[in-house]
Amino acid sequence: MSVTSIATPTKRSVVVTVLRSVLVVFFAFPIVFMLVSSLKPDLQIFADLGSWRAFLPVGDVSFANYTGVFDRVPFARFILNSVLISGVTIALGILVNSMAAFALARLRWRGRGLVLGLVLATLIVPFETLALPLLWWVNKLPSFEADGFSLAFKQGWLDTYQVQIIPFIANAFSMYLFYQYFASIPRELDEAARMDGAGWFAIYRTVIMPLSGPAIATVAILTFLPAWNSYLWPLMVVQSEELRPVMIGLQYFFQLNTSWGQVMAYSSLITIPVVALFLAFQRSFINSIASSGVKG
Repeated sequence: MSVTSIATPTKRSVVVTVLRSVLVVFFAFPIVFMLVSSLKPDLQIFADLGSWRAFLPVGDVSFANYTGVFDRVPFARFILNSVLISGVTIALGILVNSMAAFALARLRWRGRGLVLGLVLATLIVPFETLALPLLWWVNKLPSFEADGFSLAFKQGWLDTYQVQIIPFIANAFSMYLFYQYFASIPRELDEAARMDGAGWFAIYRTVIMPLSGPAIATVAILTFLPAWNSYLWPLMVVQSEELRPVMIGLQYFFQLNTSWGQVMAYSSLITIPVVALFLAFQRSFINSIASSGVKG
């Protein structure tokens, strides 16, 4: 092997590493700016905008903006609501979408190709076009609320937890991810389980799902992000402060005098769970993208 053939891959790897480093720095700038600005008062934030000091924790640095966040909004309540809504949406979404994908990928029945096509067709419909019809429907659905030791009937799901969860459980993209991953699992496993007397639900529960860890992690992340970042829908359907998620809390900081330092501190606090979830499932997420056939 010649020296040239050894040097060429090495040079290529160095160039790729440099390009990746540049991209990381480029995409990290907004996050660094947010974190650094959350430690500064408003006057210094604007004074540092024209220099590299905007990305450095220098000057009048303190945690006053973070304490101001807890004084200005019920942050603990908002974060608890978002954790509850996101967690339930993820759990039910994984169950519902995986079962639907199992029926499409592993069972043989007439019309499954048409059903899959209709499911995928819903991906091109933006949520904004469905928001008002969906709002009308959820306002007509029956609901029950606790009244002492009894349940009182009322009409409409507005201003409840379920209106923020149930409409987003079934998701076409999550279903398609599961479908692609399930289709890559050898069918011989189904046949072996059937010979042992297992039914289809047992195959789903004991064979397919234990092998689908990367797909489950990917769906969990992709379900968590829109649930955590939801703003338009809660703004339309939730009036009570004790039911609001974290994104609605942002509008509290734009009332009367806007404190940009507190806005940055609040944004930093609500970004932490997103980063933590991605870091926890990063390996499974990458494995799923590589092996589930998202590329088609």
